[in-house]
Amino acid sequence: MERNELYPIFLKVSQLNILIVGGGNVAEEKLTFLLKSSPNAQVEMVSPMYRKSTVALADKFNIKRFDDSYDPKYLKGKHIVVATTDNIPVNEQVYYDCRSRQILVNVADNPPFCDFYMGGIVTKGNVKVAISTNGKSPTTAKRLRQFFEDVIPENIDDLVKNLNEFRKTIKGDFEEKVETLNEFTKGLVEKKDRNTN
Repeated sequence: MERNELYPIFLKVSQLNILIVGGGNVAEEKLTFLLKSSPNAQVEMVSPMYRKSTVALADKFNIKRFDDSYDPKYLKGKHIVVATTDNIPVNEQVYYDCRSRQILVNVADNPPFCDFYMGGIVTKGNVKVAISTNGKSPTTAKRLRQFFEDVIPENIDDLVKNLNEFRKTIKGDFEEKVETLNEFTKGLVEKKDRNTN
């Protein structure tokens, strides 16, 4: 069985500079994805043309757009770049330019030209679950996202907030706090296991 060796992280995209290269359907999808996670995501876009709906979305969130073909000058100060054009040589050039500048890059629908994948995301308040299929099947990630949206209870955020308040009251060092919280939350998993048998 093939192994997924990706390491999941949750990026503070409101504190990172992101560039989307392209202005078509895929660019709009990636922009939507970023803004859904963080309406304050720091995103700029560059493309010689944009779809009307992409412009409307960008304008709604004050996303800076450059009406221009891709040029490496747009990489200055960027931490993350997503290439979404339908021009494969341009996308691959974006990849090589980013790699030479140590900028994380994702070329849409081209896994070998990606440092990271933008997987499925489920958000319920403070709880966020990211789903990866190792770049093999975005459709499966989408179906799993729908499954987890149904399975994770709506009141999960109340539990998280209550546990955070409880954590503040626990005495002892970090290890003791972790042990107390582990013991306290063990019942959540055991209860679920009993209900499924």
